[in-house]
Amino acid sequence: MKKIIRWFKAHKPSKRKLIQLYAALLFNANLKGFSTGNIYKGPLKNVCTPGLNCYSCPGASGACPLGALQNSLASSGKTAPYYVFGIIMLYGLLFGRWICGFLCPFGLIQEFFHKIPTPKLKKNKVTRILSYLKYVILVFFVFIIPIAYAFRNFPLPGFCKYICPAGTLEGAMGLLSNRVNEGYLRMLGPLFTWKFLLMVSILTACIFIFRFFCRFLCPLGALYGLFNKISLVGVKVDHSSCTDCGLCVGKCKMDIKHVGDAECINCGECISACPTKAISWKGSKIFLAPNEIPDPAEDRAKAEETAKKIKKRNTIIKSIVAILLIAALCGTLVYYNFIDGRDTSPLVPPVESTETTSDDGTAETTDDQPPKAPVGTAIGNTCPEILVDLVGSDDKFNVQAINSEGRAVVLNFWYTTCGPCLEELPYFYEVANDYEDQIDVIAIHIDQPNVDVTDFIANDSGHPEWSDGTMLIGWDTNMRYVNMFNIQACPVTIVINADGVITDKFVGGLTQDELIAAVEKALAH
Repeated sequence: MKKIIRWFKAHKPSKRKLIQLYAALLFNANLKGFSTGNIYKGPLKNVCTPGLNCYSCPGASGACPLGALQNSLASSGKTAPYYVFGIIMLYGLLFGRWICGFLCPFGLIQEFFHKIPTPKLKKNKVTRILSYLKYVILVFFVFIIPIAYAFRNFPLPGFCKYICPAGTLEGAMGLLSNRVNEGYLRMLGPLFTWKFLLMVSILTACIFIFRFFCRFLCPLGALYGLFNKISLVGVKVDHSSCTDCGLCVGKCKMDIKHVGDAECINCGECISACPTKAISWKGSKIFLAPNEIPDPAEDRAKAEETAKKIKKRNTIIKSIVAILLIAALCGTLVYYNFIDGRDTSPLVPPVESTETTSDDGTAETTDDQPPKAPVGTAIGNTCPEILVDLVGSDDKFNVQAINSEGRAVVLNFWYTTCGPCLEELPYFYEVANDYEDQIDVIAIHIDQPNVDVTDFIANDSGHPEWSDGTMLIGWDTNMRYVNMFNIQACPVTIVINADGVITDKFVGGLTQDELIAAVEKALAH
């Protein structure tokens, strides 16, 4: 028993590790998302978490600041995204790269991989040079690419789209691991293969190199590092006590030149390495005793009394902080998993009914235009009311009005930067031509409303014929129908027969043969 106790004492997690685990759970508090296979889309998703945590992770309770920054740059046109810049600056001024060391979920994942017993590569001149690579990625993928494409009216978050391993691991793998999302497998292509291989390579490198991604590739860490010297939280050096022995730099696993520089993640491990106690936490004099060394001028009894008061004060402070943190975590878990109650299932409008009186005087309830099947968004349901704004026109596309004319409808949800969407759209155009007397086809664009879809079709799609009106192009205003049909990713195709009943729903790209078969099935009903 004593051996077991000693083992647990030797392997108990550090305070920093506990904080990392706490932050990872707090920022992924939507635990029900892992069982339902859906992502949280409530109002709190507009709040950016401090660390790198993918928006599309089923458990994510907030947005990733880096993803929000890229999307705001890509979709803001000529207007600077002040809100996101302000949030990142606030985090930087408060915490700097302390966020990387304590609050970043992907940083915790990297450290877990590094614990795998293997030979480790120590820092050297090469790793110090490579640490500048993340600044190149920051400038090119986070700023230049989104801004360049914004002027072309194509939102393109470069880092998220081409590099981010957190997005692949937490978002893509988190969703694909759930059987309810097996339809997404149809959407995978060369880009996913590239990102998956890159993710595997980065995580493998983390086994041998401490925080490989943080040190060499993470643009969010590069941003926060700019605030390290002026942030309110972090480590500091008393230069009057420092002897420049270099023990702190030698113990640090990051590529720092001195404590607290842009490469420092403020993990605090250097504090115990300093023989002169010159390194401490910023603000430690307020909350902790500075090294708890009694003043030699005081007598022994007074010194012991002072030490007891300091210990009691610190115990009270730590207890209050611990209680508040646990309460915050419990409240967050309850809110996201029980109180919020934001159902990601389809939104179904109620069927209107009227009350009439029978011959014997009893009341009867009848539905106005009773559907042949229950109203809903699953296959076999009567499609809810759909009224889509048309691109470049004040007219609206009314699905129910089309059905009343005895015509079927094909809805295709897409956006301009979706590769599988653009690959299959020619099939929809051909079907719209081949079956123009029997069906209406509408491609519903779901991306940011400032995207000039008309300009995209005319100049960049390679298919200017799409604008001839055979295949209609519409907007999903305020993402109404994305939420109604519970669309997590594009493309999604919904086929509705002339009776208004949904006969097929496809998640992911379609072949031309599959689309024709679905249309023939709808027309046969």
